[in-house]
Amino acid sequence: MNIINTTSIEEARKQIEKLSKENKEVVVLGQDEDFNRKILENKKVNVLLSPENNHNKDKLYERDSGLNHILAKIARESNITIGIDIQRIKQKERKEQGKILARIKQNIKLCKKYRVKIKAFNFHDKLSTFSLLLVLGADTKTAGEAVN
Repeated sequence: MNIINTTSIEEARKQIEKLSKENKEVVVLGQDEDFNRKILENKKVNVLLSPENNHNKDKLYERDSGLNHILAKIARESNITIGIDIQRIKQKERKEQGKILARIKQNIKLCKKYRVKIKAFNFHDKLSTFSLLLVLGADTKTAGEAVN
């Protein structure tokens, strides 16, 4: 699987075009909210992986998870799946893991509310990943679909 990892929206669009012409699954690593919105508006993208993958500080009463209600609606209309990179969580230090898990929890909540599909990537044990998604707020149907 090819993951597009760039901060330039123009470079991302070129790679999306190239992969879609080859009929491959298009997976884009999330950045900030502006980048994520432009990616979600592109109908050729299949998965937005780790939209919480930004280095912004959280606001006082909300997490900067890279996804909001508007982006969730756009993802549903464009039929784009939100991806969760399990391996990325394991590689971070404890304090950073807490922030990432809180952001993922918020994104799962938004995905449930706006009926956006989620999918787990880079996991070794389906049962552990299924359990993690349940703890983070996914229902059993969503967690089951995310690990399969």
